[in-house]
Amino acid sequence: MRVFVTGGTGHTGSYIVPELIAAGHEVTGLARSEAAAAALSALGAQVRRGDLQDLDGLKEAAADSDGVIHVAHRQDLLPSGGVAAVAAAELPIMLAYGEALAGTGKPLVAAGSIGSPGQGFLGRMATEEDPALPSGDEHKGTLRARNVVETTVIGLAERGVRSSIVRLANIAHSTTDRSGFLPTLIALAKEKGFAGYPGDGANLWNAVHARDAASLFRLALEKGGAGRYWHAVGDGGIPFREIAEAIGSRLGLPAVSVPLDELMLPGYFGFLANVVTQSYPASNLITRRTLGWEPAQPGLLADLDNGHYFPSTDGPAI
Repeated sequence: MRVFVTGGTGHTGSYIVPELIAAGHEVTGLARSEAAAAALSALGAQVRRGDLQDLDGLKEAAADSDGVIHVAHRQDLLPSGGVAAVAAAELPIMLAYGEALAGTGKPLVAAGSIGSPGQGFLGRMATEEDPALPSGDEHKGTLRARNVVETTVIGLAERGVRSSIVRLANIAHSTTDRSGFLPTLIALAKEKGFAGYPGDGANLWNAVHARDAASLFRLALEKGGAGRYWHAVGDGGIPFREIAEAIGSRLGLPAVSVPLDELMLPGYFGFLANVVTQSYPASNLITRRTLGWEPAQPGLLADLDNGHYFPSTDGPAI
């Protein structure tokens, strides 16, 4: 297939591109800069210069392809407008893809969030059959604001697009992760002198290796059904306390409970305070059974033990 990919130089995207090429697909990646163009070429992809604001260019690229994988976001909008602004910018992109691919049966696979079905309200593990919760003005300051993008992509199935969402785990980890959630937690632990976890730390988080996530995007592109959600989850429920303990062990620092207090929790976690207290258990059973996806890379705790997240740390202090 001739596949158009956005976000091909990002953390997950830089694994998706070689995954597709290794499977025999021809990849064209969107590049906003010379550096991005060079990175895509180094991965073996063809380059299309442009950006996410050029809707006509995106429509043309989608129409010229046999399928689209979209993992790019307008991260530059986060500081001023938050998730709501990012979602507002992404919505017309999805509609543009819909115009280009309507009635063709071609695949559109877009990145979503494992939090979109709102596990905190489910009282159980989220599954691929749980739809994204609706979002409104009252959700502008939360991750839920982006759910409108996911529901729009799923809705394109009714227009003859083989559209689907790959819900990415809270934590995507790998040897090339430099600015994700784990590096942020590690930096906080170094700054504060201890690895913190909220309350008793029993709230469950999930994770996936970026290389395993890439293989799921490929499978969804190749054989995923229309209007479906897929779960890029390797570890479906890790107590936050265990993540903090693993980080503390590598840094030679204690893992310490941060009280669930409106002053103390932001005092440690900052803008992440509202996120780290949530529980996000999620299943990947339907994804594995339907697409034959089997995570093969190290799990989150094993990846932390590998040491690449701690390049200046030889091991625990003695």
